Amino acid sequence: MAADAKSGAENRRLFHWPGLIEFYRRFLPVTSSTPVVTLNEGNTPLIEVPAIAERLGLNIKVYFKFEGANPTGSFKDRGMTVAISKALGEGARSVICASTGNARG
Repeated sequence: MAADAKSGAENRRLFHWPGLIEFYRRFLPVTSSTPVVTLNEGNTPLIEVPAIAERLGLNIKVYFKFEGANPTGSFKDRGMTVAISKALGEGARSVICASTGNARG
Protein backbone atom coordinates (compact mmCIF):
# COMPACT_ATOMS: atom_id res chain seq x y z
CA MET A 1 0.00 0.00 0.00
CA ALA A 2 2.85 2.41 0.78
CA ALA A 3 4.26 1.70 -2.67
CA ASP A 4 0.90 2.63 -4.23
CA ALA A 5 0.85 5.93 -2.32
CA LYS A 6 4.40 6.70 -3.41
CA SER A 7 3.53 5.86 -7.00
CA GLY A 8 0.53 8.21 -6.86
CA ALA A 9 2.67 11.03 -5.48
CA GLU A 10 5.22 10.44 -8.23
CA ASN A 11 2.50 10.61 -10.89
CA ARG A 12 1.18 13.90 -9.48
CA ARG A 13 4.71 15.31 -9.54
CA LEU A 14 5.13 14.39 -13.18
CA PHE A 15 1.71 15.31 -14.50
CA HIS A 16 1.15 18.55 -12.61
CA TRP A 17 4.55 20.19 -13.17
CA PRO A 18 3.89 23.91 -13.73
CA GLY A 19 7.14 24.36 -15.64
CA LEU A 20 10.53 25.56 -14.50
CA ILE A 21 9.78 29.28 -14.58
CA GLU A 22 6.55 28.99 -12.62
CA PHE A 23 8.03 26.55 -10.10
CA TYR A 24 11.12 28.69 -9.42
CA ARG A 25 9.61 32.11 -10.24
CA ARG A 26 10.48 33.66 -6.87
CA PHE A 27 14.17 32.90 -7.46
CA LEU A 28 14.35 34.01 -11.11
CA PRO A 29 14.74 37.43 -12.74
CA VAL A 30 11.17 37.39 -14.09
CA THR A 31 8.12 39.46 -13.29
CA SER A 32 4.41 38.85 -13.63
CA SER A 33 4.60 40.51 -17.05
CA THR A 34 7.41 38.26 -18.35
CA PRO A 35 5.98 36.02 -21.08
CA VAL A 36 6.80 32.38 -20.39
CA VAL A 37 8.27 30.45 -23.33
CA THR A 38 8.55 26.81 -22.35
CA LEU A 39 8.72 23.26 -23.61
CA ASN A 40 8.03 22.13 -20.03
CA GLU A 41 11.68 21.92 -19.05
CA GLY A 42 12.89 20.67 -15.70
CA ASN A 43 11.38 18.16 -13.30
CA THR A 44 13.87 15.60 -14.58
CA PRO A 45 14.21 12.45 -12.49
CA LEU A 46 16.78 11.65 -9.84
CA ILE A 47 18.09 8.12 -10.27
CA GLU A 48 19.57 6.38 -7.27
CA VAL A 49 22.93 4.73 -7.97
CA PRO A 50 23.59 2.34 -5.07
CA ALA A 51 26.69 0.82 -6.71
CA ILE A 52 28.52 4.15 -6.55
CA ALA A 53 27.35 4.79 -3.00
CA GLU A 54 28.62 1.35 -1.99
CA ARG A 55 31.94 1.98 -3.70
CA LEU A 56 32.40 5.22 -1.76
CA GLY A 57 31.84 3.30 1.44
CA LEU A 58 30.35 6.27 3.27
CA ASN A 59 26.92 4.86 4.09
CA ILE A 60 25.24 7.48 1.89
CA LYS A 61 22.82 7.55 -1.02
CA VAL A 62 24.05 8.80 -4.40
CA TYR A 63 21.73 10.06 -7.12
CA PHE A 64 22.23 11.09 -10.74
CA LYS A 65 20.04 13.83 -12.20
CA PHE A 66 18.86 12.68 -15.64
CA GLU A 67 18.88 15.94 -17.60
CA GLY A 68 18.53 13.97 -20.83
CA ALA A 69 14.82 13.82 -19.99
CA ASN A 70 14.50 17.54 -20.83
CA PRO A 71 12.64 18.30 -24.09
CA THR A 72 15.81 18.63 -26.22
CA GLY A 73 17.86 16.21 -24.14
CA SER A 74 20.10 18.94 -22.74
CA PHE A 75 20.57 20.54 -19.32
CA LYS A 76 20.75 23.81 -21.27
CA ASP A 77 16.95 23.75 -21.63
CA ARG A 78 16.70 25.03 -18.05
CA GLY A 79 18.59 28.25 -18.75
CA MET A 80 17.21 28.74 -22.23
CA THR A 81 13.58 28.87 -21.12
CA VAL A 82 14.48 31.82 -18.88
CA ALA A 83 16.72 33.49 -21.48
CA ILE A 84 14.17 33.26 -24.28
CA SER A 85 11.30 34.35 -22.02
CA LYS A 86 13.30 37.39 -20.89
CA ALA A 87 14.35 38.22 -24.47
CA LEU A 88 10.73 38.09 -25.65
CA GLY A 89 9.70 40.25 -22.70
CA GLU A 90 12.28 42.85 -23.76
CA GLY A 91 10.88 42.90 -27.29
CA ALA A 92 13.37 40.63 -29.07
CA ARG A 93 12.10 39.02 -32.24
CA SER A 94 15.11 36.73 -32.69
CA VAL A 95 18.02 35.46 -30.63
CA ILE A 96 21.42 33.92 -31.24
CA CYS A 97 22.78 31.17 -29.01
CA ALA A 98 26.37 29.97 -28.96
CA SER A 99 26.61 26.23 -28.54
CA THR A 100 29.22 23.56 -28.01
CA GLY A 101 27.04 21.32 -30.13
CA ASN A 102 24.55 19.83 -27.70
CA ALA A 103 21.99 22.65 -27.55
CA ARG A 104 19.89 20.92 -30.14
CA GLY A 105 16.32 21.83 -30.56
